[in-house]
Amino acid sequence: MQVGIDKIGFFTPNKYVNMVDLAHARNQDPSKFLIGIGQNEMSVADQTQDAVSMGINATMRYINRIDKDKVGLLVFGTESSVDQSKSASLFVKTALKLKPEVRTFEVKEACFGLTAALMIARDFVRVHPHQTAIVIGSDIARYGVGTPGEVTQGAGSISMLIKADPSIVALNDGHSAYSEDINDFWRPNFSRVAMVEGKYSTQVYLDFFTKTFNAYKKQKNIKTSDFDAITYHMPFTKMALKANRIAVEGQDEETTKKLENSFEAAKQLSRRVGNVYTASLYLSLLSLLENANLAAGSLVGLFSYGSGAMGEFYSGNLVTDYENEIDQVKDMALLDRRKKLTIPEYEDVFNAALEDPEDGQELDSDDEKGTWYFAGTKDHVRQYKEK
Repeated sequence: MQVGIDKIGFFTPNKYVNMVDLAHARNQDPSKFLIGIGQNEMSVADQTQDAVSMGINATMRYINRIDKDKVGLLVFGTESSVDQSKSASLFVKTALKLKPEVRTFEVKEACFGLTAALMIARDFVRVHPHQTAIVIGSDIARYGVGTPGEVTQGAGSISMLIKADPSIVALNDGHSAYSEDINDFWRPNFSRVAMVEGKYSTQVYLDFFTKTFNAYKKQKNIKTSDFDAITYHMPFTKMALKANRIAVEGQDEETTKKLENSFEAAKQLSRRVGNVYTASLYLSLLSLLENANLAAGSLVGLFSYGSGAMGEFYSGNLVTDYENEIDQVKDMALLDRRKKLTIPEYEDVFNAALEDPEDGQELDSDDEKGTWYFAGTKDHVRQYKEK
């Protein structure tokens, strides 16, 4: 029995910043952001979009095309949690009108969260082959206005349906994992913005990729040339490019070109959305599926990384007619609906979103009709509404 990804839904907020504008405002050469970091645009979440609302919106992209009665598990991976106790998944479950019997909870390990959720879901479906599982990664990457990490911010969500006999990617048995207790990136409870040792974090990311990639190839007795594509956790595209250069080092020209081309396809969405933490690897996967024109059966490697730190490499094969489950036109429309912010507008929106609204204050969204949003708190209970 094959188990894997049957549906993918994507959402990002309706505002963005252009990296050239940001570079000029910060007295930087635009090429530092466009080439040195590898970003063109950065989605910005206002006060009405949080991890929960984005997760709802991403899942709404496919919810009407599945049998909701078969959903037995809902796992929400995030490092932008809205409550210290209650799972974000419960808010989502209510919005989706899933049955009460669904097992649901939230998981956290920095950007590894959605991969952890996916592996839990894969094992669940193997034991319960007639049920399906929804896994969500939803995050807002914040480092602060004018900080060194500002250019690597972003916001968005990826939601996936995991089931037997999937329509997009069949996951292969086995994985390689590596973890260490280190401090390359963290966010204390008192802080709304992350703390990061940027260069150190990049070094650890590349080290963990090398370890898990080599271990996986040894475990499965395969070669780099066997992969048709490798996708990466992509907080900014230049970071993943460095990992891809490690992957192709010493390879023949055909393999190198193949993996370089697939990387170009996989980075397109991330260049426009920015860092989405737990969802970053799977935004990269979606971009690959939309832009690479891969054949059914293609072997795709996936490298997941969460600071602190946890790394994992695994793989899947594309399913026949997977293209029918991908809607690039709507994904592009989602990006194109966004309003371009001036830098002063962006700073105001960003800083306002760091503050909680007063209890009882009702928020309203300026997004399109049908979009779910955070509407404020009532008696300190979070309220979510559909526009």
